[in-house]
Amino acid sequence: MTKKRSTPSKATGKKQSTKKRTVRKKKKKSSFKKGLVFLLVLFVMVSLVAFGYYLGQQDKVSSGAKSTQKVSHKKAEHHKKISRVFSNIKTKKPVKAKTDAPVKKEQLSAVSESKEKVALACRAKKPKLVIIIDDVSKQRQLNRIRALKIPVTPSIFPPSHLSMSSHTLARGLKHYMIHLPMESGSRQFNKQYKTLRTSFSKAQMEARMKEIRRLFPTAVYINNHTGSVFTDDYQAMHTLYGIMKKEGFVFIDSRTIGSTKVRKIAHEYGDTYMARDIFIDNTQRIDYIHGQLKKAVRIAKKKGYAIAIGHPHKVTMQALSTAGNIFKDVEPVYIDQIFQK
Repeated sequence: MTKKRSTPSKATGKKQSTKKRTVRKKKKKSSFKKGLVFLLVLFVMVSLVAFGYYLGQQDKVSSGAKSTQKVSHKKAEHHKKISRVFSNIKTKKPVKAKTDAPVKKEQLSAVSESKEKVALACRAKKPKLVIIIDDVSKQRQLNRIRALKIPVTPSIFPPSHLSMSSHTLARGLKHYMIHLPMESGSRQFNKQYKTLRTSFSKAQMEARMKEIRRLFPTAVYINNHTGSVFTDDYQAMHTLYGIMKKEGFVFIDSRTIGSTKVRKIAHEYGDTYMARDIFIDNTQRIDYIHGQLKKAVRIAKKKGYAIAIGHPHKVTMQALSTAGNIFKDVEPVYIDQIFQK
């Protein structure tokens, strides 16, 4: 016997096709929802990126505006400075330099590099009188000066034919000076041992001043022996003045010529110009020396201090030892006591 194949009924076929359509519809809906969600997420991300880019652009614009303002402000300030400079040039009259010779660049730089300025101490109630005794080269001269009852500053020669050991006199002294030979108009004076000349190069001057510093390690003050030609030569004196300052020296002008250039040079360095006011013993008489000391006192009363210069003559020592009443209105002091410490 053969079996008959069973065939699905029409009702069963309809049910199956309906189920398939329902499944397809559900799949379509779920895929549609997924697509919609993806689009929303993508839109949000794009929106955020676009917003961030917008903010970045705004920051650049604002910072650019600020930098532009700064630049414009700087330019304005620069233009103001330029206008001030030109206004000064227009209003100020040109000043002609009064120099005997052009100043080298290295000399000008020495002026700008100068740190210590020479200045006077505050003026006391009583005028001050400085008495300097030049040409000291021997122990007996120094002994006479030290025996005086008033402060007197010895100015000691560097080693020379008068005494090759004169520098040793300064050992142990608190108050003294160096009496430096410098070129004068006299051939005889210019023969003195190692006299500084205007023809010397800067290197020669430096070598001499370094030698002086080795000989007098504690010295501060220097005045010129003769030197009428040297101190009247602007170029040479300007060079020497700068070298002295570098070696720690203060120059006191003996004023051996009226046209000395030391005043101008000292002021260019910002220093107080210090110089002799009077010589006291050009004539070797006690009454003359007393008269000169009285003049020195009058000068001190007028400007607050005076500097008098003498020499280690016996008559000068006698005149100083008997001049007590002359000094009653002033205070005799050493050279370093009228400068700021």
